[in-house]
Amino acid sequence: MSNTAYIGIGSNLGSPRENCERSIVLLGAHPKIEVTARSSFYKTEPVGSRDQDWFLNVAIQIATDLEPLALLDALLSIESSMGRIRAEKWGPRIIDLDILLYEDSVIKSDRLKIPHPEMTQRGFVLAPLAQLAPNLIHPMAKKTIRQLLSELPEDKKVVRL
Repeated sequence: MSNTAYIGIGSNLGSPRENCERSIVLLGAHPKIEVTARSSFYKTEPVGSRDQDWFLNVAIQIATDLEPLALLDALLSIESSMGRIRAEKWGPRIIDLDILLYEDSVIKSDRLKIPHPEMTQRGFVLAPLAQLAPNLIHPMAKKTIRQLLSELPEDKKVVRL
């Protein structure tokens, strides 16, 4: 498997830890995806509507032979199989799987944006990603993940478990 990608995973419905663990197992069961590393879990404040439970977030590194759109389809299929319903932007969710980075690709299409467009402002993405790949360079910001994390304001709680 020749391409490296990073996936952000989050949940705040049902049993968030079990949901995240299950999604990692399902990703690893895909014949063209190998989970090669994972971060610790992080408990994080919700973005947008605060009238919901905190999220549990984790990041994984994968090796894959899937092209970015095929990888997106695989993630959406796993979300759907786990009961994800897209009802409200930034609302509660049983599982959320996002492609954060795919090699050093920059993709801007109607279906997919890589790097993930909001990742540089989100501690719940950058903290677990910095644990996995602190010196990885963001292809648009031209800074390391560690640098991006250190530049965030301290207004959102991200607690490593």
